Amino acid sequence: MKCFEICENKKSTCKNKDCRYWMESAEFNNCTILAADKGPMTLQSIGDIFGITRMRVCQIEKKILNKIKPGIMGKM
Repeated sequence: MKCFEICENKKSTCKNKDCRYWMESAEFNNCTILAADKGPMTLQSIGDIFGITRMRVCQIEKKILNKIKPGIMGKM
């Protein structure tokens, strides 16, 4: 069982700071996977979680989409 599954089942916060999905957020039990499962979020709310601006979140989103877009287009 993955650590985020354990935290979700026990309804406890993750204390494993070495986990690649760990983040400081009591609202989401310190787990980005659990935060993502809560549904769509605004750029502002994502920025608030990670301590960055919504504009920086937008820049990161665009960069990721540009990286995956060629791979998706090549498979069509």
